[in-house]
Amino acid sequence: MFPKSWIVNRKNSSCLAVAALLLLSALPLAAQSLRGSPDTVERMYRQALSQNLTFARSASAIREAHRDGRLVRLDGNADYTLVDVSYPYVVPAAHVFVLRLASQYRAACGEKLVVTSAIRPTSMRLANSVDKSVHPTGMAIDLRKPRNSRCLSWLRSTLLALEAGGVLEAVEERNPPHFHVAIYPDQYGRYVERRTGGSVQLASSSRAAEPSTYTVRRGDSLWTIARRNNTTVDRLREVNDLNGSRILAGQVLTIPATR
Repeated sequence: MFPKSWIVNRKNSSCLAVAALLLLSALPLAAQSLRGSPDTVERMYRQALSQNLTFARSASAIREAHRDGRLVRLDGNADYTLVDVSYPYVVPAAHVFVLRLASQYRAACGEKLVVTSAIRPTSMRLANSVDKSVHPTGMAIDLRKPRNSRCLSWLRSTLLALEAGGVLEAVEERNPPHFHVAIYPDQYGRYVERRTGGSVQLASSSRAAEPSTYTVRRGDSLWTIARRNNTTVDRLREVNDLNGSRILAGQVLTIPATR
């Protein structure tokens, strides 16, 4: 379970809407837009690379990432539902984003948020996809465009405010009508920590609290392994008797229990 403080309750939803509108009023008019561009795609792609996210090539790669705890399943709840989502998995930060946004959205609009897409393997190319799509990383989701004008206005202003805060990139697409949202895991984690006033564990709630092992794969680093497993590089070095940061593909590491 995620800490209750991560999800904004209904009493606070109006405060969030007011804060979003105040932030938007301070933005240049040119920035008050959810129109995409080649630069938008490039920014999303560079964030995925800089945060060492893996681009899943197949359905089996997605299932493996879920077993490892690198991806979390979107199951839906009282605040949001999934429609026609082939692979309902996202990185932990995106999962927390959906929970928080859906709670706020339902409180403000009285209806469920609708998620229409999550991770997609690179082998699954849609007609409207781009070469540098970040959907294969699990950092992006698609949200159905609300028909209710009040809900649409709320969602637009909230996404604009979060984009202005540097924690995500959002684009309002027209064919089909939806919002494409790419969550930046590191930035969003710090944002949630500031709002909740404490440390945030952006990790799968199903992860066991016992020590486990991990087989190093090509392209891994101690930093990426530590981030995926809610630990630190220092702790990995300590429990595995490592003097430096060099690791090899095929090497088996002990993952310390979550404290």
